[in-house]
Amino acid sequence: MTSPTGDPGVPFARQAGGRDASGADAGDAFGDDVYLESGATLRRPVDPFPGTSNLPAPARLTVGIVSAGRVGTAVGEALEKAGHVVGAVVARSTASRRRVAERLPDSEILGLGAVVARSELLLLSVPDTELPGVIDQIADSGALRPGTIVAHTAGAHGVGILAPLTARGALGLALHPAMTFVGTAEDTARLTNACFAVTAEDAVGEAIASSLVLEMGGEPVRIAESDRTLYHAALAHGANHLIALVSDAVAALNAAIDHSGRDAATVDGHGARLAERILAPLVKASLNNVLELGPAALTGPVARGDSAAVRRHLEALRAIRGGDGEHGIAESYRTMARRAAETTDAPRALLDLLEGRSA
Repeated sequence: MTSPTGDPGVPFARQAGGRDASGADAGDAFGDDVYLESGATLRRPVDPFPGTSNLPAPARLTVGIVSAGRVGTAVGEALEKAGHVVGAVVARSTASRRRVAERLPDSEILGLGAVVARSELLLLSVPDTELPGVIDQIADSGALRPGTIVAHTAGAHGVGILAPLTARGALGLALHPAMTFVGTAEDTARLTNACFAVTAEDAVGEAIASSLVLEMGGEPVRIAESDRTLYHAALAHGANHLIALVSDAVAALNAAIDHSGRDAATVDGHGARLAERILAPLVKASLNNVLELGPAALTGPVARGDSAAVRRHLEALRAIRGGDGEHGIAESYRTMARRAAETTDAPRALLDLLEGRSA
């Protein structure tokens, strides 16, 4: 097996420079010498490194990041907290440079070729559409050393996209954190509760990927190469479309509050972000319920089969700004209500309404 430093035959647990994870010389730490207690009646082996284990431990890797966006910075920071060293990063925008200065202050900002050449673990964290071009640039640069671990964080891709680099001796991994990122240090903390979709070419790659994820406090989940697109679609539907759904609900609720008079809506006249304050506990409880109970968590008029209430909802939504039309809020409500009805024993009157067969 080739180590992250490119030295054949050196176990992954040993560090660059010929030293293992305990700090001992690679030449003697796992040698055949027997250490004995001097003068002991019962001659038994003595641990030459008290307090350490001879079990394999992850190597401390020099990490390079391309580039220091929201995801790359958070994963890099998490790897540093686990004991790895982010030696160099690509950071071209003002925002990226600011992130490096604040959250990876010991890392150098270098060009792509220099970052690649210095890295034992190269993290590619760029938008999905840019990933193929970045991979080609790295392959053409001649800076990639055989044995380098190259991991990307794109949800929709497995390791096949890394073929130009694995053909040059790299070990390819796909590590996608199932998390949303806002660009602050809170992103790194959230990784400790996140699952990572792990895809690798073989069991060795899976083991290394899983070790890296576990070190960051995350949970590795194996996703087959052929299922990465389906995996990514599921996350987009559950997370991104939730934002659209809640935004629609906020817009409709704001319209209702404004019609009632915002200053008079609360006892103290505090109407700032009132729609969000109303929705927050309800949406959070609903999210927790569905994650715990599945479709059985459904409540409301669709769950009750109340077609009259649903009809009134649609009429009210069509009357507000942005509510009518083919792509309006009312149409979104109707589509989602029809999906919800699939989980219930919905009456025919409700199904006809939601499928547009009744006036």
